[in-house]
Amino acid sequence: MSDLLRWLPITKKETDLRGWDYVDVIIITGDAYVDHPAFGAAVIGRVLEHHGYRVALIPQPNWRDDLRDFRKFGKPRLFFGITAGAMDSMVNHYTANRRLRSNDAYTPGGASGFRPDYATIVYSNILKQLYPDTPVLIGGIEASLRRVTHYDYWADKLKPSIIVDSKADIGVYGMAELSIIEIADALANGKKMSELTNIPQTFFIKDKTETIDSEWNDIVLASHDDCLKDKKTYASNFRHIEEESNKKHASRLIQDVGNQCVYINPPYPTFTQEQIDSSFDLPYTRKPHPKYDKRGVIPAYEMIRHSVNMHRGCFGGCAFCTISAHQGKFVASRSKESILKEVAQIVKMDDFKGYISDLGGPSANMYMMSGRDENLCAKCARPSCIQPNICPNLNTDHHPLLDIYKTVDAMPEVKKATIGSGIRYDLFLTNPDIDGKLGYREYLEQLVSRHVSGRLKVAPEHVSDKVLKLMRKPSFSLFIKLKKQFDEINSRHHLNQQIIPYFISSHPGCTLHDMAELASKTRELGFRLEQVQDFTPTPMTLATEIYYSGYDPYTLQKVFVAKNSEDKLAQRRFFFWYLPENRRWVEKMMKLEIH
Repeated sequence: MSDLLRWLPITKKETDLRGWDYVDVIIITGDAYVDHPAFGAAVIGRVLEHHGYRVALIPQPNWRDDLRDFRKFGKPRLFFGITAGAMDSMVNHYTANRRLRSNDAYTPGGASGFRPDYATIVYSNILKQLYPDTPVLIGGIEASLRRVTHYDYWADKLKPSIIVDSKADIGVYGMAELSIIEIADALANGKKMSELTNIPQTFFIKDKTETIDSEWNDIVLASHDDCLKDKKTYASNFRHIEEESNKKHASRLIQDVGNQCVYINPPYPTFTQEQIDSSFDLPYTRKPHPKYDKRGVIPAYEMIRHSVNMHRGCFGGCAFCTISAHQGKFVASRSKESILKEVAQIVKMDDFKGYISDLGGPSANMYMMSGRDENLCAKCARPSCIQPNICPNLNTDHHPLLDIYKTVDAMPEVKKATIGSGIRYDLFLTNPDIDGKLGYREYLEQLVSRHVSGRLKVAPEHVSDKVLKLMRKPSFSLFIKLKKQFDEINSRHHLNQQIIPYFISSHPGCTLHDMAELASKTRELGFRLEQVQDFTPTPMTLATEIYYSGYDPYTLQKVFVAKNSEDKLAQRRFFFWYLPENRRWVEKMMKLEIH
């Protein structure tokens, strides 16, 4: 039983084992509890524990019965914290065609049905019913990406900030270690949650009659009601939201919702190396809680159990991606010492067979990359540092990453370390590295010859320059260049490896003509596509704003969008031109669309 003390408590028996007669913070999560730095509830719990707070978790509570799961620890001394889990609950539950998924990667055995739709709202409303006087804080990716008026694809309508429907007292967005401690410390020192109006990276709602002063400049967004009335007005909000999410020195956003105002405070500065190391170096067991031992494996954990996340943030700014909206544009990188410390933990795991599944991050090869002159970055509002061109101030040196690869590769316990995260090949193929100072060619050589497990997965996403421009992705000609160099390195090292491209259909701006071009070019290259998906609108991405409104928020020009199921299915069929049931139709359409 004493072994349970290695995990944060999830049962009353475990708090009794510690001799606790109260809990400071109770975290409720839609995921099973995996004590690993890739799972947000574990990170926040460990951070609070590190700062001296008593923390308990309630993973995947039953929201359909008498709500006993929500009552088992009683009232926390400070607050309840809620996260829907590592995914938005609606993305977790439904496919791009709004069909219910039959599994859940964050549940033992991959079983479905262990979290509700709109989990953050459901959990918060239950707590407000049971404990009306106890503060409720919402966070995680679902709350983070729904912090302002947003389009909900599954309801097919605009919804106000999640703070409205959840009735929570405060929300935190992004990677919340700093804001959660500032909130906990303030409450522990006698402040009320309603007084916490100047903590960065938080959002909250107040009556219009209240004046909330701050040290920040304000940007007033179009109101929720105005967004409901006019799609172009709604689209115009997004430029401010995206730019302020990604600035070094951002403004506070204010949006009216009926008789109230939602305030969204600017984010904290990008984590220093010491700060990110501190978060990753906490005493995680790196394992699921023992209560799940007989319930089957947790698929999401199986994917990352022998992997290492080396950095946060992404400056790619892809139109369909939520990473920068949640983690920020600027990259925070761990020290080599912190990374190797985690690798040393992995190689000692009982089930480790010599294979590291990933040394990566949101984009694997952005490790240690930042602006050469931070003063220029402080003035920048670009959503992407690499599209439509690579910023001349961006340091794209791959040598720090190469050093990590080679050091791990040389460890006697490691047979092979593969790179499972996606790479941005435009970082090393766009501009020539004439004298080798940036390590471009050496990086690709090391990657292909030593760190590919049979298949290198990359994401060109499309072949049409028009569509790629909207996606904020590089020209397809760069993928062709990558494939040529990949094949050459394979041949030289006598390797039989494949390059596997990812593509998206029905992205805003994509027509049947563009899909015909995609089918033609990929067929010429000898691909029979496997890794494909239909565009799924998720809150707070540029592509989703275009999908709903029909306007590009940056130009306010109209953009074609394939919305009905027949159009979307037609676009998807081009991926599978080689199937007998599709071949004749695709060939006919290609003649019509290309010529």
